[in-house]
Amino acid sequence: MPTEHVDVLIIGAGLSGIGAACHLTRECPGKTYRIVERRQAIGGTWDLFRYPGIRSDSDMMTFSYNFRPWTSTKVLSDGEAIREYVVDTAKKYGVPQHIRFGRQVINGNWSSADQRWTLTALNEASGETETFTANFIIGCTGYYNYDKGYEPDFPGRDEFAGQIVHPQRWPEDLDYAGKRVVVIGSGATAVTLVPAMAKIAAHVTMLQRSPTWIVSLPSEDNISATLRKVLPARVVHKLARQRNILIQRATYTLFRSNPTVARKIVLAGVKRQLGPNIDVKHFTPSYDPWTQRLCVIPDGDLFRVLRKGKASVVTAQIETFTKTGIRLKSGDELEADIVVTATGLQIQMLGGAHLSVDGVSRPLRETVTYKGVMVEGVPNAAMIFGYTNASWTLKADIASEYICRLINHMDKRGSKVAVPNAPYDVRGGDSIMGGLDSGYVRRGNDLMPRQGTEQPWMVLNNYLRDAPTLRNKPIDDGLLQFT
Repeated sequence: MPTEHVDVLIIGAGLSGIGAACHLTRECPGKTYRIVERRQAIGGTWDLFRYPGIRSDSDMMTFSYNFRPWTSTKVLSDGEAIREYVVDTAKKYGVPQHIRFGRQVINGNWSSADQRWTLTALNEASGETETFTANFIIGCTGYYNYDKGYEPDFPGRDEFAGQIVHPQRWPEDLDYAGKRVVVIGSGATAVTLVPAMAKIAAHVTMLQRSPTWIVSLPSEDNISATLRKVLPARVVHKLARQRNILIQRATYTLFRSNPTVARKIVLAGVKRQLGPNIDVKHFTPSYDPWTQRLCVIPDGDLFRVLRKGKASVVTAQIETFTKTGIRLKSGDELEADIVVTATGLQIQMLGGAHLSVDGVSRPLRETVTYKGVMVEGVPNAAMIFGYTNASWTLKADIASEYICRLINHMDKRGSKVAVPNAPYDVRGGDSIMGGLDSGYVRRGNDLMPRQGTEQPWMVLNNYLRDAPTLRNKPIDDGLLQFT
């Protein structure tokens, strides 16, 4: 197959990749682009995960694209609606015709002599490799391994006579009606699964090693619903988006700066919704709020099924799986027909692809990010990495806007190459997710780019500071070198 050349090659057709393509269409209309997507469908995370109750854990006014308003007043939307939104957005901007599905990018090499990238991709259907060349590449693959989630090596697992399921590989035909289900985990996936499965299961037990901070949000944005009676939908969306951005930032700042107050606020809400019969210890973590990402639930649905007895929560250590369930180190045994291991993700950058510059490998763990978008020492390359303390898409949008500004600036000044170069070693010890202490972040720490020790090499995770920088500050800053 002949080599295909484009101005911009995007890796991944999920939320970030489709957003980047739409921004290119809007802001760099003369540029050719191609998206290389391993899966056979648009959507990324929202096409991969199909477990019961899958939904956003960020409000949709900020999780949606800034150029295409979310028209529903639903705050936390279900996965299918999000996938349809991404697909519809792609169609609106003519993106699907630019996608090559079923291709996994294996490696990419930048040639200074040719001033372009050459990427090798595996066509998984034919088993053949294909070559793409591009002037600029954008990585939009997220940060986890799509092939395999994280599962601890549970003792006695093979002895269990029931079915063990990981949410990342949910069977379409899984029948859990009237069954006893144990969900191992306490993170965003677990707190979503438990109330969803409790609707038809005989009983669902959330088995957690330690508690997670959980907050409840209303499922409907009543303020926006009221405003829509007198204002256009686009205006209402803009107002809600601005409001929620400020609320997100204020909450995060308060929680990180005053954890004692944060604990009281969250626990007060939990106690109010749990009722008197459930011990609040199961929802009182040892760590401070926002040391790990908060779990958000709509209308307190998890607490509701606990109060009704349709589900229960157990905080304990697993000793071993048995034929009929799980025996705990306390000696108690949880009987189960189905065990769901909602035990987390495995970090993976660029979908596992390896980058090199002039034939010299450039592992991302040895690099530092520039403005949270580019990578030091790697020419004509960007990576979309959303916020960990707010909606992912807030950062994805302004990162794409910056990339388009950069490409247009390069054309204006007649430059073919742009590469961030630090004048001295600014690499810090933390990764780009260094603000979080979640298990998957610790496990994948050595795979991610590093934080810098000063600007613009630090990842701020602050939309109110990032937006003016990426949208308005001059491209030429003395650190971004042009050829």
